[in-house]
Amino acid sequence: MRALRGPAALAAAGALALAGCGAGGTAPAESGNGAGGSLTVFAAASLQQVFTELAGAFEQQHPGTDVVLNFAGSSDLATQITAGAPADVFAAADTRTMDQLAAASLLAGEPEEFASNTLTIVVPPDNPAGIDSFADLAEPGTAVVVCAPQVPCGAAAEKAAAAAGTTLQPASEEASVTDVLGKVSSGEADAGLVYITDARNAAGRVTAVPFAEAAAAVNTYPIAAVDGSGQQQLAAEFIDLVTGGTGRQVLSAAGFGLP
Repeated sequence: MRALRGPAALAAAGALALAGCGAGGTAPAESGNGAGGSLTVFAAASLQQVFTELAGAFEQQHPGTDVVLNFAGSSDLATQITAGAPADVFAAADTRTMDQLAAASLLAGEPEEFASNTLTIVVPPDNPAGIDSFADLAEPGTAVVVCAPQVPCGAAAEKAAAAAGTTLQPASEEASVTDVLGKVSSGEADAGLVYITDARNAAGRVTAVPFAEAAAAVNTYPIAAVDGSGQQQLAAEFIDLVTGGTGRQVLSAAGFGLP
């Protein structure tokens, strides 16, 4: 299993797109049998932990198959796929991003919803700004970091702000939840908005501050095979793993809700 993230992922995707390479390899074997080639999975940054675990399980079930994972903000991944980057499976952190690819006829089948996630406020462990509500994020002098509006977590933050009747003036807008988390955990920001699963993974580095308005901004995660993939059978089997019992167990243990 290999993982591509950040600038390396973007560079690799761009190089592959320019080369006109396909995502697939040899014809896949049946589940659990023989060599299956390489399966490239593009997934939202908030799925890094669970998809790394599920990719390992998939490789064990499919000897000879190499799952290549590319984690980034959903909008960045969609842009890469639209530009021709080879991907076999795409898992987004919201339905809006997936719908954009469907409208462009870039999916091989109907997306399946497999998880949901909710925002929470995260602060440094000592909470220097004394944040205990969403309204506190709008206090003058408070350095708040959020995802950019085109990223699912950023769109959710805007919905939460509307529900709270609050306008945020973020110190920065990041490309993914992991970037937001990094700025808060390093002390560069007083607070940030990330998913509860990210806060859970960073326990000890940040403190989560739940807020009621998060209920108005729950994101649903869809997954689909990408059109033009040379690994449609493997892609279908990976999607079955994510949406089936094993996937639901791993997702639930990580704090994701189920659709």
